[in-house]
Amino acid sequence: MRLLIKWLLSALALLAVAYVYSGVQITTYTSALLAAAVIGLLNMFMRPVLVVLTLPVTIVTLGLFLFVINALLFWAASGLLSGFHVDGFVAALIGSLLYSILGLIIESALGGLFARR
Repeated sequence: MRLLIKWLLSALALLAVAYVYSGVQITTYTSALLAAAVIGLLNMFMRPVLVVLTLPVTIVTLGLFLFVINALLFWAASGLLSGFHVDGFVAALIGSLLYSILGLIIESALGGLFARR
């Protein structure tokens, strides 16, 4: 149940990012659901591989290169879907930062909601 709620809230977070920032466009709520799923899958499977491959650069930049990895995965998700568009790398960086902040808020709220049982 928690996973389903997180997925729906993540789709709403993507819609909020598209509403706040013009560099990210989402056409429908269905596109937002698909984009949230694709971003989640990319973060689950591709992110660990990219983090390990770019570990020296990440260490030299004191972890700031992780923002680049997040932006590239956000941008890659937009390239895989037709109803989700990101204007470029800078838009992907800003969009992924906003999406990550909203994701932290969602995790915090769900952690408090499901911990009360």
